[in-house]
Parts: sequence; structure tokens; C-alpha cells
Amino acid sequence: MPRYLILLLDGPMQAWGTHTFEDFRPCNAFPTRSGLLGLLGACLGLDRRDTEALEQLAMSVEFAVRADREVLRPEAEVPKAKAAVKLPDFHTVEDARKVDGSANKNPVVSRREYLFDAAFTVAIGAKPDGPVTLDAIAEALRRPCFTPVLGRRSCPIARPLLDGEAVEASDAKAALATIAPVGGMIYTEGELISAQPLRVRDVPIQGRHRQFSTRQVYLHKGETCS
Repeated sequence: MPRYLILLLDGPMQAWGTHTFEDFRPCNAFPTRSGLLGLLGACLGLDRRDTEALEQLAMSVEFAVRADREVLRPEAEVPKAKAAVKLPDFHTVEDARKVDGSANKNPVVSRREYLFDAAFTVAIGAKPDGPVTLDAIAEALRRPCFTPVLGRRSCPIARPLLDGEAVEASDAKAALATIAPVGGMIYTEGELISAQPLRVRDVPIQGRHRQFSTRQVYLHKGETCS
């Protein structure tokens, strides 16, 4: 039976960026593939210039993400409701990039979106013959090399990332169903499809420039919260 690592993404702020430029940086409603790969890469100690290692990591894992409406923390007796509110923040940026790649001599106002009071549970599955094992990823999540953040450096984690040992389940949805409190929309990739597909541009193309290709994400209605 397949094994899955369970990742808990909980913090005061999260920011999973979509395709953008300097003056506007929107936030996706759920963690992106590029953001999750960056999180794992940081824990593993991968240099962002090491394109071969990053490509090997991308070839090794699949993600299923559940948007949680509640969280149950170890110190709490009852679940806490999560609002998942998206709000913008405004920054003044110097030397912002222009479309031609040159630096703007004048400061520009940059609007950046963040998710406040959001939580996600992620099931990490192994792709066949992937060079990076789930055991290696689990060890890195327990003892990260670089500081893990929830999308951007200004978004720290509020609890340990890894929830216990790997879960054995028939598929990623079944693995998520073992983590309480259940409920919320589930976003999957790979062979776990549904009648509600969604096209997302969040697959990193390794190279000198930050470029992304698209993937198909499938929406699944979660079980009723307990």
C-alpha cells in the first residue's frame, strides 16, 4: 500500500504566489506546487541554483492539498475555526524590474497578497522510481537545513511541519481522511482525478530565469467536518 507524509501548514500568514511581476504579487487560494517544492528544497538544503537537484526532487513527489476550515492543535481540546482571509499589503520597492529586465530608477508601489488565518494539510506521495525518497524528505522536515516558511520569508510556521510517521493508505484522499478534523476542499494532481479540473500555472521550469508551466489540478469535496 502507498505511503504518504502528512504536512501541516499552519501560521498567521501564508503566501503562495501565482504568475506575477514586480508591482503585483497575487496569492493562490491553496499552496502551489512550486511553493511546496521550495519548502521541501529548503528543508533538504538544496541551493536554488542547483537545478539538477531541484529537478530530481520535482520528479520524486506528488501533492494532495486539503484546505482546512478547522485545526486541532496538541494543546487544544477543541478544534479552532480558520477564516482563510486574503488581504493585500503595500510595499515601496526600489530597483524593481522592468519588462525588459532592467532596473526601474524610480520606486514603485508593489501590492502583495497574503492569506491570513489559513491552514492546509498536505499528503506527499512518492512518484515511481523517484530519486528522492520519502524517508529522506521526512528526516529533512524534522531537521530542516534552511528555515522553512509558508511561501514567503515573512510567513513563519506556527507548528512542526511533519505530522507523525508516514501514513499507509489506498490514495492521497484516503491518507488525508486519517488526519482530523476532516473536511474542506481537496486539490490533487496525477492520477487522482475528478470531474472538476483546474488549470494552474505553478510548475517550475529549472533554469536561469523564473519560469513556470501549467498542470491540471482536480478538485474533490472533502468530508463533513467532525
